[in-house]
Amino acid sequence: MCGIVGWSNLKNNIRDYSDIMDEMIDTLKLRGPDSAGLKTYNHALMGHRRLIIVDPTGGMQPMTKIINNKEYTICYNGELYNTEEVRSDLISKGYKFDSYSDTEVLLTSYIEYGQKCADYLNGIFAFGIWDEYNQELFLCRDQLGIKPLFYSYIDGNLIFASEIKALLKHPYIDSIVDRDGLIELISLGPARKLNGAIFKDIKEIPPAHYLLFNKRGINLNEYWKLETMEHEDDIDTTKKKVREMLVEIIENQLVSDVPVCTFLSGGLDSSVISSVAFDKFKKDGLGVLNTFSIDYKDNEKYFKKNLYEPNSDPEYVKRMVEFLGSNHHNIVLNNIDLAHALDDATKAADLPGMADVDSSLYLFAKEVRKYATVALSGECADEVFGGYPWFTREYDSIEIFPWANSIEYRKNILKPSLKDLPIEEYVKQTCRDSINKIDKLPKESHDDRIIRELTYLNIKYQMLTLINRKDRMTMSNSLEGRVPYADKRLVQYAFNFPKDIKLLHGREKGLLREAVRGIVPDEIIDRKKSPYPKTHNPEYTREVSNMLKKILEDRSSPIHQIIDYDFVSNIVDTGGESFKEPWYGQLMTGPQVIAYLIQLNNWMKFYNVKLDI
Repeated sequence: MCGIVGWSNLKNNIRDYSDIMDEMIDTLKLRGPDSAGLKTYNHALMGHRRLIIVDPTGGMQPMTKIINNKEYTICYNGELYNTEEVRSDLISKGYKFDSYSDTEVLLTSYIEYGQKCADYLNGIFAFGIWDEYNQELFLCRDQLGIKPLFYSYIDGNLIFASEIKALLKHPYIDSIVDRDGLIELISLGPARKLNGAIFKDIKEIPPAHYLLFNKRGINLNEYWKLETMEHEDDIDTTKKKVREMLVEIIENQLVSDVPVCTFLSGGLDSSVISSVAFDKFKKDGLGVLNTFSIDYKDNEKYFKKNLYEPNSDPEYVKRMVEFLGSNHHNIVLNNIDLAHALDDATKAADLPGMADVDSSLYLFAKEVRKYATVALSGECADEVFGGYPWFTREYDSIEIFPWANSIEYRKNILKPSLKDLPIEEYVKQTCRDSINKIDKLPKESHDDRIIRELTYLNIKYQMLTLINRKDRMTMSNSLEGRVPYADKRLVQYAFNFPKDIKLLHGREKGLLREAVRGIVPDEIIDRKKSPYPKTHNPEYTREVSNMLKKILEDRSSPIHQIIDYDFVSNIVDTGGESFKEPWYGQLMTGPQVIAYLIQLNNWMKFYNVKLDI
C-alpha cells in the first residue's frame, strides 16, 4: 500500500515546483515508509510514497511506460487481486511486462482500455495516470471506496492526494470550513457525503468513480454501480455460492511478499476469515497464522450487557484460538493511553472520527505492525449481509439513516447562533437522495424493497465510514488492512437477496451464518452479533472528562466558536450520561461523545480550521 499525490496545470509550466510536491509527499511517509518518488512534466507532477507488499524492485513508483512513442506515468495506492488474469489478457494483446507488480499491469490496462480500465479490475485501488501525449490526467477509485482519493480544483489547478493533510500542504489550498461543511460535520459526522471532505476547497472522488482532467475541463463519471435484479437462486444454491465466493476471496487476499495476519474478535466475520486463512497457510506450507485480538485493561470487570453489546469477546476468541491452533496475540490497551491517542487518531483521519473506536484501532494497529505488514479483518460483513439490529426492525418507509439516532440531540451542542442550522433536514434529504438512486423492481414486496434500501444505505455510508477508519488507522502505522467482505462480486450478489434469504431464520446475517457453517464452530456461528469492542472502564471516562474540561476552561479553545458551553459542560459533569443516544451507530455513547468533542476541538486546532459561516 502507498500514498499518492499529484498536481496538474494545463496552461502554466509547473515543472519547477518540485519543492511543493516534496512537502506533500512527505506528509504520507507513514502510508509508504519504504521509498518515495517524483516524476515531473511541464504540466503535471506525480508523487508517491511506497509500502512494499509485492515485487520490491519491480514496483517502484511513479512508474512510466512508453508505448508507440506515447508516455504514461502512474502513481497508485492499492492491490489488484486479479493481477494475473488481467496480465494474461494484456499479454494476449501483445503487451510485454518488465515486472510482476500489479502497478505495471494496472498502467498497461489503462493504455489498452483507457477510461474503461476499471471494468477489468478486482481489488482495492486509488490511482492517477498522466497521459503526456494527450495532456490529460485520469484519477480513479475502487468500486467500494476501500482506498481514499481527495482532490481540489482551484484556478485551473487539479491537485490530488491520498489524504487531506497532503492537500493542505499545497499553498493554493486553505483549511476553510464553510456553512455547508459545518452542517455536514455536525449532521453526518463521522460519516460524510460521498464526495464530501468537510473543507471548502477539498472533495473526495466517490467510490466507483473516475475523474478525467484535460483541456475540456473536469469530467467526473460513475463507472460501476450496484445493479438491482431478481435473485433467482434458491437458498441452498445461494449458501453454496456465498461460501465458495467468500473462500476464494479470502485466499486471494492472502497474496503478499510480506507477513500477513488476521484480526480475530471471536465474532462470525473475523473467525471465518481467520479459519480460511489458517487452512490456506497450512496447505501452502506458510507456517502458523498469526491472529490478533483487542481488549482493554480490566474490561471484563466493568462490562455490562446491553442491546448493542449482548456479550463480550474474550471467551469466543479463546474458543477460536483453540479451534485453529493459531499463534495468537491478545493486545490489551491501557485506558489512559487510549484517551491520549485520540490526537493521533484525529491526525491520522484528518477529521474528527469515531472517538476511541478510532484511537483503539490506531494503538492496536501499532502493535500488530510489529509482527505483520498486511492484516485481513471482518469489516463490511454487517453492511453486506444485514448484521445490524436495524435490519430486523419494521419500517413503513426509511426517512432517515437508521444509525442516526442522535439527530435531535446533536443540535444541542451548538451555540445559540448556530442552532438554526438545518441538521435534521440535511440528514433526511441526504438519505432520500441516496434511496432515490436505487433502481426498483416492479413486483418487489414492501419488505424486500426496504431490505434493499437498508443494504444500499449501509454500503454507501455506514460501510464507507468504517472503511475510512480502517484505512487511516492502519496506514498511519504502515499496516495494510484488507477487507474480504467488501469484494465487489460478493457485495453485488448479496445486494439482491430478498429479506427471507438475507435474514434467514429471522436472524441478522442469517444467510451468511448458514453459508459458513462448518468453517468455524457452531457456537461462533450462533453467537449474537456484538460490535467492535470498546472500553467500559470508568478510568477512561474520568480521563476524557478531565481532558474536555480543560479544553472548556480555556476560552481560546477553538471549539468555543461552535458549541453551547453550558450544554457541553453538562455532558462532562455527567460523564456523558446527559447525552441520551449514541452520537453515531451503536458505540458512540456518553464517554465516546466526550471523546468526539475532544477530537473536534483538537482537529480545529491542529489544522488551523478557519470557519466561514
